[in-house]
Amino acid sequence: MDSALIPKGVKRCPIWQFALGLGVVGAVLLWGVYAMILCWFKGLNQTNMNDYYGFALWIWADLAVIALGGGAFFTGLLKYVIGKDELKNIINYAVLIGFICYSSALLILAIDVGQPLRSWFIFWHANVHSMLTEVAFCLSCYFCVLTIEYIPLILENRQLDKVPFVHNLSHTMHEYMAVFAATGAFLSFFHQGSLGGVAGVLFGRPFAYREHLFIWPWTFFLFTWSAAAYGPCFTLLVTRITEKITRKQLVKDTTIQLLAKIAGWMMFTYIIAKIIDTVYWATTTAPSLGFTLKDFYSNNPVYGYWILFAEIVLCGVVPALMLITPKIRSNRLLLTLATILAVIGVSLNRWVMVLQVMAVPVMSFDIWAMYYPSWQEVATTILPVAYGIILIMISYRYLPIFPQEAELNPLEPEADMAAAADTEETTEEGPEPGLTPAEA
Repeated sequence: MDSALIPKGVKRCPIWQFALGLGVVGAVLLWGVYAMILCWFKGLNQTNMNDYYGFALWIWADLAVIALGGGAFFTGLLKYVIGKDELKNIINYAVLIGFICYSSALLILAIDVGQPLRSWFIFWHANVHSMLTEVAFCLSCYFCVLTIEYIPLILENRQLDKVPFVHNLSHTMHEYMAVFAATGAFLSFFHQGSLGGVAGVLFGRPFAYREHLFIWPWTFFLFTWSAAAYGPCFTLLVTRITEKITRKQLVKDTTIQLLAKIAGWMMFTYIIAKIIDTVYWATTTAPSLGFTLKDFYSNNPVYGYWILFAEIVLCGVVPALMLITPKIRSNRLLLTLATILAVIGVSLNRWVMVLQVMAVPVMSFDIWAMYYPSWQEVATTILPVAYGIILIMISYRYLPIFPQEAELNPLEPEADMAAAADTEETTEEGPEPGLTPAEA
């Protein structure tokens, strides 16, 4: 029964190995679910949040996964709107990763609210003066868009595709996918930007406060820019991890190189803008509020100058230069290293814009407020990671996520015979007589 659900022309691990992997990751998932239930039934006293930290680890995780999920909207924009057709071979995986990231973001918010049964208040009793209201609306709508983009992949399952209605529905949805991709890019631009805008208007928190361009603080544009730059790097990294675990090449190098090149130039231009923003903030904005740069970086091991260097130089300038250099980018090991640095870089950016903002003393009698999350916060932050791994495992096993997998990984003789027998079930016409396999 399991083999009948696996896509044609590809090979998967034995069912017992698959079940064992699900069991291990499922145990971590249950640990997170237990912590989530504690937070819901006992309240937010299960956390270490206090008067300094009204939001902490969860909001950092929320902003980080939203940025990393930016690969979905930007890759979709490149493929369906700009016309980079080569990206069709990785767009399915980008959509899956985006779906995981955005559903995880909504789950984290449901935990952070404390009373998830009242989450509908956001929409029914909306605070129209809050940027977070716009974030909630756009985030929810874009998750619906990602769901619509993910549904055709489910419908292309080997058994479901045999149903004529399902087959026609999936093909029809693919035809209109450009509309959803454009809608997703529009929604993402605003909710990514507004998340940065929230930090930029905190005039009582000089570490985050920024000057404005028109009506938006500069952080509005930096957050959107960074998501478009670093999101594809996360897609490339997860793809590489999947290839290592499955011991297969799943996407052609030409596709990887194209997306890496685009991400590299996006990152290069972003990091220049980030450096200009940081210099202006340190030399003009902060002094106008009575602060110097050293006031924001103490001698404690958490928020020293090292974190500024790590975010901008080590995990910003370095991976950007690596990705825009063809010789370095063509090396798979160095490409993987560049994507790892990039993912760390955008995560560090969201960390300082959430936690360092709260830690920095703003009054003369204040001290640095360090934050140490409770185990419940850690468990519920790991929960979406386990959920994402499980969804990737199931999707990879039963859905045609990678269009080039069969071409790049010819089946072994015995599996090839089984695949040949399977072709008798289809009504599709084969290649024209006289053509070689490559020509076909």
